[in-house]
Amino acid sequence: MDNAMDRFDTMLAFTRVVELASFTKSAVSLNLPKATVSAQVLALEKRLRVKLLNRTTRHVSVTPDGAAYYERAVRLLSELEETEDAVRQATTAPKGRLRVDVPGSIGRRFIVPALPDFFARYPEIDLEVGCTDRPVDLLQEGVDCVIRGGEILDDSLVARRLGNYQLLTCATPAYLEIRHARDTGRPGAARTGEFLFFKDREDFPL
Repeated sequence: MDNAMDRFDTMLAFTRVVELASFTKSAVSLNLPKATVSAQVLALEKRLRVKLLNRTTRHVSVTPDGAAYYERAVRLLSELEETEDAVRQATTAPKGRLRVDVPGSIGRRFIVPALPDFFARYPEIDLEVGCTDRPVDLLQEGVDCVIRGGEILDDSLVARRLGNYQLLTCATPAYLEIRHARDTGRPGAARTGEFLFFKDREDFPL
């Protein structure tokens, strides 16, 4: 393995010298000492038993054999880089099906408006979003992630705090007057509708 990597490093050094026509500039671009680059090219010529470069004190030029080797070396290095990039992208780019369940209000206000940017950033994700307020059994229903408010009731789940979401209960003065009159038993108090709220699977009227 080390020998193969040494060959690629030597190949890279040679192609850089050809492209820049200078050992000094090549060493700077590769962040290596000039002596190391020169030794790599000499080792390459020794292994191939052919002269690849013509050298003078002021000029470096490629020989016909060196030009032929350069063309093949460039293709090999390019293929190596493409292969490594493909592997990196395959391991870092998220892909596959993702099932998420969120409360309806959060879905409408935050999730739906953000979907175009999400799909542009993660085109390989097959996203399924459910908008419910009921308790969800992640394992039984095959859901990967839920957004819920309140305390965690299942210790087997892993949760992360996303932020605070404030809820306000509002009513008109007329409704409150009627409700107050009914609760205090004032004569002639009109009967009005009630709202039903639930928390932790228990409901209570308001």
